[in-house]
Amino acid sequence: MPKNDAKTDSFEDKMKLLEKIVSALESGNVSLDESISKYEEGVKLYQSCRKKLNDAEKKINILTDQLAEDEIS
Repeated sequence: MPKNDAKTDSFEDKMKLLEKIVSALESGNVSLDESISKYEEGVKLYQSCRKKLNDAEKKINILTDQLAEDEIS
């Protein structure tokens, strides 16, 4: 499985890769060492996706606040 490049992969690409990692871990067909490696990669992907979602939420809140201010003016 290719390593994740957080700077070039889209949110959707990261989610697909995370789903593949979860499926592989749930299958039980990977060694302990490979499971640990995949788990570590999954944690990094999760953190990256969570940050992207948090950033998007902040932008939406800013835009919503600006829209509300424009409507009041």
